[in-house]
Amino acid sequence: MSSRRSRSGQSAVSRISDDQIADLVSKLQLLIPEIRNRRSDKVTASKVLQETCNYIRSLHREVEDLSERLSVLLDSTESDSAQAAIIRSLLM
Repeated sequence: MSSRRSRSGQSAVSRISDDQIADLVSKLQLLIPEIRNRRSDKVTASKVLQETCNYIRSLHREVEDLSERLSVLLDSTESDSAQAAIIRSLLM
C-alpha cells in the first residue's frame, strides 16, 4: 500500500495542504545557512530537507564535541576552584 493511499484514510482536519508544506519548506530554507547563503532563489523541497538533515547532524556533532571538551575541562579543574564555579554558573 502506498503512503498516499494510507494517508487517504486520515481525516481532512489532519492533512497538510500543499501551500502549508511550501510555507514550511520556505521557513526551513531561511534557517539553514547552507541554503540561505545561496544566490539562487530556486531550491527544491527535497534539497531543503536534505540540507536540513545535514545541518541537524552537524549541530549534533558540535554539541557532542563541546560536551566532551567541557567534560575534559571540568575534569582538569578542582571542583571547588573559581574556574569550576564559573563553568557551573554558565551551565545553569
